Amino acid sequence: MNGPKENDIFRPFEGETFHFNCYKEIECFTRCCARLRLILTPYDILRIKNRLCISSNDFLEKYTDTIIEGRTRFPMVRLKMLGSEKQVCPFVTRYGCEIYEDRPGACRLYPLGRASTMVAGEKAAREKYFIVNESHCLGLREEKNWSLESWLNNEGVNEYKRMNDQWLGIITSPRSLGSDNDTTRKLQMFFMASYNLDKFRKFLFESNFFDRFEVVPNLKEKMTKDEVVLMRFSFEWLKFSLFGEKTLKPKSNVIAQ
Repeated sequence: MNGPKENDIFRPFEGETFHFNCYKEIECFTRCCARLRLILTPYDILRIKNRLCISSNDFLEKYTDTIIEGRTRFPMVRLKMLGSEKQVCPFVTRYGCEIYEDRPGACRLYPLGRASTMVAGEKAAREKYFIVNESHCLGLREEKNWSLESWLNNEGVNEYKRMNDQWLGIITSPRSLGSDNDTTRKLQMFFMASYNLDKFRKFLFESNFFDRFEVVPNLKEKMTKDEVVLMRFSFEWLKFSLFGEKTLKPKSNVIAQ
C-alpha cells in the first residue's frame, strides 16, 4: 500500500485554532523524532553546540551533513540521524529530547510548519503556516486547543524567527554572487559565517579585519562576549561579502584590492 501523498501531510493552516497535545504517556511519544530531514539554521547550531559544550566545528563534524539541494544555491546543514534502522535523532531518548530547552526552531514549531521568504525593502518575512498531518501523530487528536499566536509564544518560536529571518533574507536573495571565479570562495565564506561561529570569530579577531573595516568599539567588545551579537554581525558581513551591499564600511585608508 502506498503511503500518504505529500499534499495530504502538509495541510494549509486555515481557521483560527488547531488541536494538539504531546506528553510522555501518549502512545506516539518521540515517533516524530526519526527519519528527519531537518535543516539547521545558524541560531539552531549556536544553541545546540553551547548546550553540548562543544565547538561549532565539533558539532558540525559529529552531528550534521552538508547538502546542496532544493531551491537554495547555498550549502545547507542537515541534522544527521543515527545509523540504526530506525534512523532516530541523536538527541532523543525514551524520556524525550535531551536538548529540549535548546531544540531547533522546526522542532518547536511542530506540528506546524512555516514557509517563509524575505522580500527586499520589507522588514518582516512573508510567511504561511501549515499543519504537518502525519499519520503517526496522535497528538493532533487531543482536545487541547491552540491559536497560532498562543502556540508560537508557548514554544518560543518567535525568538527563533527574530534570530533567523535576517539569514533567511540572505539565502532567498535573488541577487547575483558576481563572477563565477568568486563563487567557490563566497560559498566557503557563507558556510563559515553561517554555521561555524567559532571559526568566524577567529576570522575577525585573528586577522586584520578591524584594520580594514569600521566597527564601533562597543560592538567589537560585545562580539567578544555575546555570540548572538557575533551571529548577527556575521549576517551583515555576508550581505557585504556575497552581494556587495553597503552593510559595512571599509576604512578610508584601505586601498581596494
